[in-house]
Amino acid sequence: MMQLYYSPTSPFSRKVRVVSRELARDKQINEILIDPWTDAALRTLNPLSKVPTLILEDGMAVFESAVICDYLDQLARSSNPKSGVIPNDGAERLSALKWQALADGMMAATGRLFADSKRAETDRSEFVMERQAYAIQSGIDAILDGLAQLRTEEPHIGTWSVLIALYYVDFRWPDRRFDIPVRVRDWMAIMSERESLAETIFHLPHFDDDQKSIA
Repeated sequence: MMQLYYSPTSPFSRKVRVVSRELARDKQINEILIDPWTDAALRTLNPLSKVPTLILEDGMAVFESAVICDYLDQLARSSNPKSGVIPNDGAERLSALKWQALADGMMAATGRLFADSKRAETDRSEFVMERQAYAIQSGIDAILDGLAQLRTEEPHIGTWSVLIALYYVDFRWPDRRFDIPVRVRDWMAIMSERESLAETIFHLPHFDDDQKSIA
């Protein structure tokens, strides 16, 4: 059985966990909750000491969410060529990967902004924080403009990535600091009924220092 090291606050972990369920691969994966900031064993598996990290049955470590999702997609297609969340080729594939890239950038910006907001004011860079905030809101605006490309039937990797990025913004900024338009929230509500999202909801882990888990 494969092993997935993850944090429940990590949007990249959640993306992999959602995709594994959508591809019906989750029964082949043992999910292991860890604190990537303190778990020394993780560094022996992944030199970056980051989540998610997937350990294959042969012991190979695979990391970075896009790479793990690509592997799981290929694994699913090997048994059913019509399954998968990454389109095979052409403009559809490029569009799906583009949306994934946008969402991954939003996730990174959200995590960085949240981490910086917890620093003492003397240790912050207002320029960097404004840049991260601008990236998040610009990403949301782009999602509104391209919402028709994020299909609700047979959603692709871009769809899942965008959803998780939006939910991560809400998780880190429950005061709704960022403006997610009503039309986008309605779309999120429709998609939230999927079991894969309900089973992987963001929450603080039960570690001694919750605030460290900002991956």
